[in-house]
Amino acid sequence: QVQLVESGGGLVQAGGSLRLSCAASGRTFSVYAMGWFRQAPGKEREFVAAIAWTGGTTYYSGSLKGRFTISRDSAKNTVFLQMNSLKPEDTAVYYCAATTGGGSYYYERVHAYWGQGTQVTVSS
Repeated sequence: QVQLVESGGGLVQAGGSLRLSCAASGRTFSVYAMGWFRQAPGKEREFVAAIAWTGGTTYYSGSLKGRFTISRDSAKNTVFLQMNSLKPEDTAVYYCAATTGGGSYYYERVHAYWGQGTQVTVSS
């Protein structure tokens, strides 16, 4: 089992920045990749970004690349999501996810482990 705990959400004005963190614990040696998804009110959960634990290859939603950056601290088993130039449409609950297997990290079904989510609200 892998446990994930997100932090760093909050309220920010449009144009501002936030940095989300996700700390993994448990059987972290089995993690292949970690990622971020988000779910806005009334919408389906969508992929934001992912990072391979070995090698650090990153994957992004095409619409967010350039504003959002995913990174990791392997020693601390922590993944970060730096979000810049935030827009009101970025308002959502952001979820951290982890997979211990292969597959396309863009898909929810690949990730067996999920955090509880952290709210990000961007005011206009």
